[in-house]
Amino acid sequence: SNSDTLSNISIDLFPHSATPFNLLYIVSPYVEVHPIKNIEKKKKEYKEAKKILSLVCSQMGTSNNSYKDSLFEAVRQDTYEVVDEILLASPATIDCKDEEGYNIIQSAIMNRAEKVYSLLYHIIERTQSYREMEDSSEYNLVHLAGKLVPSFVLERTTGAALQLQREILWHEEVKKIKLPIELTITNKNEETPAMVFTREHRDLMKEGENWIKKTAESCSITAALIVTVVFAAAITVPCGSQQEFGIPVFKKEAAFTVFAVSNAFSLFTASTALLLYLSILTARFSEKDFLISLPRSLFA
Repeated sequence: SNSDTLSNISIDLFPHSATPFNLLYIVSPYVEVHPIKNIEKKKKEYKEAKKILSLVCSQMGTSNNSYKDSLFEAVRQDTYEVVDEILLASPATIDCKDEEGYNIIQSAIMNRAEKVYSLLYHIIERTQSYREMEDSSEYNLVHLAGKLVPSFVLERTTGAALQLQREILWHEEVKKIKLPIELTITNKNEETPAMVFTREHRDLMKEGENWIKKTAESCSITAALIVTVVFAAAITVPCGSQQEFGIPVFKKEAAFTVFAVSNAFSLFTASTALLLYLSILTARFSEKDFLISLPRSLFA
């Protein structure tokens, strides 16, 4: 029955919304099931939630105001399925604006809603007015991408350096919708998108620098200890050597050959790691370094 179907829905799309979309909040009781059955159960719930979403949209019609709160909440949560369904029911909602005067394209960029942005990308790419739109401070889309992400999105990634890396990647992605010459356009404060990014992420960059240095310092100590132990093992021959010729006793044993090769390999890798970490501690930090070189050196 319909009541049984509704009771099995356990998807939470809009925890803060106060619209008819609250029909989707019904949570089923916890039941321990087999992992495969659990996957099938979630797929079934997803399909049922989509049906309810389509039903709600059809009942609400094409009134933009009816969808406004739910639409922007979906953008903030990067729930692209809901955004897609609402746009299908009421295409004009793409121009709806939130309390700060931003439409869903601008909101998706500022909230790092990657899936929603991908959904809207072909619209942005083909529509000049969307590519060139600005807010009241003359911030274009790339300016907005340079603003610091809300904390609830930033905390999805652990570590200030990796957070900054994701911010740089996002900024680079949004820049693709602009021509190179358009990236020098300034806002009311005479700032280019790159200048906005640098200003907004100054504190995060300092945190990232400290995080990388502390991590590299800890790892370099560990690497130094490993080098010391491996070097000691390398110069100490198991069971000693023949006194007359100085040849290791186990020279002809296969196990001794394996030991010698693995020990040499360990010494080489530990020494390389130590040099990499020391190079990080003495390196100059710039925005571009956080994109590839520093994370690669740290996790090599």
